This record gives sequence, structure tokens and C-alpha cells, in this order.
Amino acid sequence: MKMGHTLLCVLSLFLLKTLVYGNAEVPDKATVTLQPNWPLIYWGETITVRCQIQGGGDTEWTYEWTPAKLNKRPTHSEYRISNATKSDSGDYRCRGRKDYLLTEWSDSITLTVSYIFPTDKPRPIVTVFPSWLGPGASVTLNCQVEHPSAGWMFYWYKAVPKPSDDSYSYELLPGNSSGTEQGSYMVHGQTHTAGYVCRAGRGDPVFYTDYSRPKFVWSGDSHPAASLTVSPDQGQHFTSDSVSLSCEGNSTEWRLRRFPAARRLSNCSQWGSMTDSTCNISTSLPKTAVYWCESVSGPFSNAVTITVQSADILLVSPVRPVTEGDSVTLGCKSRTGQPLSDVFFYLNHKLIQNDSRVELKISAVSKSDEGFYKCRCSGEESPQSWMAVKAVSRHGIFLFPVSLIVRLVLGIILIVLLVLLCHSTQFKDSCSIRFT
Repeated sequence: MKMGHTLLCVLSLFLLKTLVYGNAEVPDKATVTLQPNWPLIYWGETITVRCQIQGGGDTEWTYEWTPAKLNKRPTHSEYRISNATKSDSGDYRCRGRKDYLLTEWSDSITLTVSYIFPTDKPRPIVTVFPSWLGPGASVTLNCQVEHPSAGWMFYWYKAVPKPSDDSYSYELLPGNSSGTEQGSYMVHGQTHTAGYVCRAGRGDPVFYTDYSRPKFVWSGDSHPAASLTVSPDQGQHFTSDSVSLSCEGNSTEWRLRRFPAARRLSNCSQWGSMTDSTCNISTSLPKTAVYWCESVSGPFSNAVTITVQSADILLVSPVRPVTEGDSVTLGCKSRTGQPLSDVFFYLNHKLIQNDSRVELKISAVSKSDEGFYKCRCSGEESPQSWMAVKAVSRHGIFLFPVSLIVRLVLGIILIVLLVLLCHSTQFKDSCSIRFT
């Protein structure tokens, strides 16, 4: 009796299906999609979950979802999740219902929302190349974010010091108000020290990452409005030495920055004492760092690399670039101040002087003299320091055209040949050239 009742129900459903759909093919599968389908959604972004019935046509469907929180009457084929949070993470699937027809459940699709809170947006990393500017060099900026192929647009900025604190405001660089699809940007014509920042955005409405930390490109050249000098004027110093850095130029308020390897940007107040525009730095610990001056009213100063070290000897070399054609003297100094003898000097690890002289003198510096120098004496070796060579300006120098020089030389040679010919015995009588 029970089996007969079941057969009757099945037969009734079949007849009802035939009356409603006739011979039409009945849809039996649903599909869930995410738009946009990014591998990771950040807290605060907008995402749409959509249920599609394969072959469902234009018939009116109602929808059933998991998770159950989407099953609010009336149910819909899609849901827009604004300001996504971690609670929106999970597996989503759906099925469709039309009268007595019920499709199969769709396959699950996973939505992953990051653990980062709204106040902790993802932070990209900006890199610059080169780190030190050369004549005519362009600067290439690169911006790296997690999942870089996932719909990001990139925005590029120059760091401008804030007058109120030690941070920066950000000035949008030309030509990227709408962002760039490529994660790189070229800066042309940069000749002085500067800081750069990037951030990324995607979606509608646009979700922006945080700004990257500033990355700096340094120049050894001074700017008329901002200059950094070092006393004593050398790149290497012993621990416990007295070293002062002074900012000069068109400003009354300066801050002196330091960027040591593998550490964060810091100010003079954290590792020295500032009096007016001069910072007396602490040399108690060995370290190598880049220093420069900033003001809110103008450009950054030239940058200098200073090495404070605990070795027994150091290299005495200029801390700022040497102009091409000038003379320069490099020396070696002991911690005790005792005179040295038999000092070896190296350029890019190659021995260039090995005799009784204790100084390396270059009478006219050329670009080939640029590089890393170090000295060695009595088995002790100094750290190496970079000596930069600044090309001399060619403006105002009159250069003869090559063709004019060639014609002038040929003319002189011709006159000499004629003179020799006229003074020879064979052609003396026929020569018509006379010299008075």
C-alpha cells in the first residue's frame, strides 16, 4: 500500500511537469560566480555573488543559497556585498526552484576576505632604480602588491615634507591621475635627491591600498637652495669621533634624515642633537648610512654616505663628488694618530699604489677614477668608500667642426709641400712663389 502511494506521487509529478513544461528540456544545474573573481578580497571591498541557471530561459525562478543568511524573502539571483568583512568569507552555492521543479545544487565557490582590518589596508612596496643619480639618468619606479595581476591600477607620488610633523604629504606625479595599468613609472629629468611613493586601487567603487613607505633616490650634487656639509669633510669616521652635519640654503627650518641599511627612516633627534641647522651625530656604534637635509619650503639637499667604524684604520676621502679635472688626495689614518708607512691603495679591489708614499694623489681626476677605494697598512684594512666624479660642464666651450679642422690641416700640409718644392734644385727656377 505504501509503495503504491509513492508511485502515485511520482506519476503525479511527472504529469504536472508535462503540463507545465511540455516537451521542453528541464534545467538541472546552477552555477555560482563571483564578480570580480579575485583570489583575495580585502576588508572593505565590494563583491557580487551571482547564481545562474543553465538553460533556465526567462522563466521565473526563486533561489536557495548557502550560506543561509542569503535566504531572505524575496530571494534573488545575485547579492552585492559592500564593505566585505571576514564574516563574508566561506563557500557559496545555490539552486533554483520553479513550482515543483528543483535544480541540483551548484558547485561551491570560495570567497576569501583578508584578515586585515579597515584601518590596516594592504601596503604596497615601492622600489627605485638607480638609488644614486648619475648625469642624465632616468628613475624607474616599481610598485609591488599582493596578487599583482588582480585588477590593480597604480598611482605615483612625490614625497613632500609636512611642516607639522616628521611625515610627508604626497604630490601626484604628472600623467597618472587615472592610474597606470603597469606597475612601473619612469621619472625623467630628476637631478636632485627626492622621495617617491605609490599606492594601488581597484574595483567600483575604487578600493585603495595604503600608501607605500617612501623610497628615496639620492644625488651627491648640491642644490642652490639646499646643501649638506660634513665636518670633518670625509666619508669615514672612527667610533667616538666628533662629527657634525650642517644644512645650508633657503630655509630657516631643517630636518636632517638618515636611512641606514635594512632599517627605517629616522631624524637627527633619534641619533644625535640638533642645534639650529647643525646636527652633532652620535658615533658610539659602527654603522653606514645615507644622510640628507629636508625643508618644507624647497628641494632636498645633496646626500652623503657616512661610515662610522670600529677598525683601527680608515680611508680619508672626500664625502662629496669631485669635479672632473680637479686634483684630489686620499689618505689612510690610524685610530691612534700614529704616522703610517707602506700604505696600499685599492680601486674596486684592484691594487693601484704600493710604495713608500702614504697618500694617493690624483692631479686631474677623470671619470675612470670613480669607484670604491680602500687602504691597507700593516695587515689592517679600512672599509671601502665610493668616490664620485662629477663631469665638468661643457657649456660655453667653443668646439671647431671636424670638417673645418680637417680642411685646416690639409691646407697647412699643402703649404709646407709647396715651400719644400720651391726650394728644391730641380724646380727652383720655375717656382713663382716669393717670400718677402
